[in-house]
Amino acid sequence: MAENGGDESKKLKSSYELALDRMEQEGIDRPRKEAFSADSLEAIGEARNKAEAKLAELEILHGKQLETLFDPGARAQEEQQYQAERQRIEDRKERLIAGIREASGGDAAQH
Repeated sequence: MAENGGDESKKLKSSYELALDRMEQEGIDRPRKEAFSADSLEAIGEARNKAEAKLAELEILHGKQLETLFDPGARAQEEQQYQAERQRIEDRKERLIAGIREASGGDAAQH
């Protein structure tokens, strides 16, 4: 078995490792492991969790509202308001995350 020392590179790789290898073959740099501090990652996760909670609440309220509406025009208006509010929550989440990334010095937030 000592003769197989060169087989290290041929051992099984995870999907993530395979994706990183493909990125390198295409000339794309690997993601930096320490791009963000633990505090930044926690703040990003918190922003995402809050947005998900607001979206879940909005969806429940929207469903209950639709149960009471029978007029097609009123239902369409409710659907438009629902979609607009979903977009507002998503946009706010993205702005918060971009702000966190910029504050932590990550260049991924540059648009």
